[in-house]
Amino acid sequence: MMRSLYSTFAATTIGIMLTSFLVAFLISNAYYQQYLKPVNDEKNTRIAQEISTFIEENPEIAMDEYLKNIADIGYQIYLFETMQNGILYGAEFRENELSISIVQDVLDGNIYHGMREFPRETFVTGFFANELENTIGVPVNYDGGNYAIFIRPDIQMLFNEMHLLFGWLFLITIILSIILVLIATKYMVRPVSRLSRATKILSSGNYNVEGLETGRKDEMGELTNNFVKMAEKIRQNENMRKDFISNISHDIQSPLSNIKGYGMLLKNELVENEKGLEYVRIIDDESNRISSMTNQLLLLSSLDQESHILKVEEYNVGRQIRQLIHNYEWKIDSNNLMLSHDIPDVEITADQALMNTVWDNLISNALKYNSTFGEIEIELMEYDKEIKVSFKDTGIGMDDAVKQRIFERFYREDTARSHRVPGSGLGLSIVHKVISLHEGTICVESNQNGQGSIFTVTLPKK
Repeated sequence: MMRSLYSTFAATTIGIMLTSFLVAFLISNAYYQQYLKPVNDEKNTRIAQEISTFIEENPEIAMDEYLKNIADIGYQIYLFETMQNGILYGAEFRENELSISIVQDVLDGNIYHGMREFPRETFVTGFFANELENTIGVPVNYDGGNYAIFIRPDIQMLFNEMHLLFGWLFLITIILSIILVLIATKYMVRPVSRLSRATKILSSGNYNVEGLETGRKDEMGELTNNFVKMAEKIRQNENMRKDFISNISHDIQSPLSNIKGYGMLLKNELVENEKGLEYVRIIDDESNRISSMTNQLLLLSSLDQESHILKVEEYNVGRQIRQLIHNYEWKIDSNNLMLSHDIPDVEITADQALMNTVWDNLISNALKYNSTFGEIEIELMEYDKEIKVSFKDTGIGMDDAVKQRIFERFYREDTARSHRVPGSGLGLSIVHKVISLHEGTICVESNQNGQGSIFTVTLPKK
């Protein structure tokens, strides 16, 4: 199933947004690990040292009250007097386990850089991890005793109100971005969709392309304008071609009539000259062939220009086909063919003259391209709202490549099938055009295994 340009563009844009977010997240994490993490450790180390220095320089203050005040302004503090005794100030740690060796090292006068040495995970867990290991530890001497203070900012307190705002801001940003991408994509793809519909109209033979926006000043506007100009140029060329075919077909008929007339006079003068009579017969046959071709060209030109208004009427299509079969009986016998048919009386509403051309062409082809001592089967089937007429022959058939082009004008396959009999390559084009004007369809089933071909015409009864 083909994906639409709109869904492809929208999915691609959203994919780019999500990929950009992931890449930005990874870059931010690397930036935090390589730069912000040491800076954050250094900053909090300096704060912890200032707290320790203040306590040591002001022994008259109550350290317990002081640490409570520090915790109230946004810090989590754990005070160790010994390795076993610890006092918590501020919010509780999610994990408050700390190895004895770390506590002892700080009590001995060293600084603990827990933030800097915290495991290198994503910055979200690294920065916000509420664990006692993710702290700064400094020694402090107070009232003759050695203490170890472990401190970190209370992230929950600092972001208690802001994290919800940032969360909603992030969610709304993502939703609005997707909505705007879908709207913008629809706006950007709309001219392409219109061009696609216009190309379908153009390919169907309708060169009056309307409804395309031509006021845009970007590349899409230029493409649209060029397409409209191209369609107009094709329309003009097609009209010139149709006029040329119509005019030349009319002009050919006059000299052809003269050739045929003088051929008949020459035939009368060469009554006893067999070789001369043969030449006259060839001239007459070729004149008839050219005359038939020009008549077909005139009919096609008329159908193309839609100047041939359908003269629809209700008539018996079964009787029409049976009459044509009767007209071809002499040729069926002379070609040693056997024809069978099942054609009941069926009433349809259509252009009787044009439909007669359709059946005539299909019967004629079944005769021309059949095998020696071959068979022809014609069947008319009636349904509630439509009829189907099938023409089956026992000729050599045709391959898929030929079937795809069989209804093109002047197309004749380059095989023995096409060279066995003369033809213009216009008959099936006329058939296809007439059936299309009647809102019907024609299909062909065939292969080259000697089983022949089946042409099936489907027509609405009304």
